[in-house]
Amino acid sequence: MRHAIVQAASLAGMVLTATMISAAQAPTRVTVPAGMRLLIRMVDAVDTSRQQVGYRFTANLETNLQVDDVVLAPRGSTVYGRLANAQSAGRMSGGAELTLELTDIVINGTAYPLLTSTYEVRSQGQGKQTARRATGGAGLGALVGGLAGGGKGAAIGAAAGAATGTTVAAATPGKQVSVPSESLLEFRLQQPVSLPVAR
Repeated sequence: MRHAIVQAASLAGMVLTATMISAAQAPTRVTVPAGMRLLIRMVDAVDTSRQQVGYRFTANLETNLQVDDVVLAPRGSTVYGRLANAQSAGRMSGGAELTLELTDIVINGTAYPLLTSTYEVRSQGQGKQTARRATGGAGLGALVGGLAGGGKGAAIGAAAGAATGTTVAAATPGKQVSVPSESLLEFRLQQPVSLPVAR
């Protein structure tokens, strides 16, 4: 009888220990509010003459994604996005345009879905300017083409703030438009998202 009691106690202790270990391993989750700024640096280039709608691109976080003092994804974390819209420039006067959006962020080796604002690049045809716009957020979305460590092609043109984003006048009117690798872009979360804390 005593032996059975000892065995039962031992089994209960093992279950309790396993539960405690499982709880300790479970990542703490934090809700990131809508409107949170995501500053990313492009790894892949996107070009209206090469890519089609649905093309998935890779980027890296340029700054930590954090809520208060809790870091959810450190700088350099992988971010994925897609080409949501693409239109090549017409032969005569038609302009080119592309629209980018973020879709996932990788934390602790797992990809978590995101719903963000879009980043648009439009060429309005011959004789007109090419405009770059980060919709749904203002500010650093205008700083495109900044190359890491090189200083080549920092921001293109002069920035002008707008309620829905920041537009930059660019060169090569009427041509195909692109977002080069190493471009620095800003997006904003459109909906809150629950994410684990980075380990």
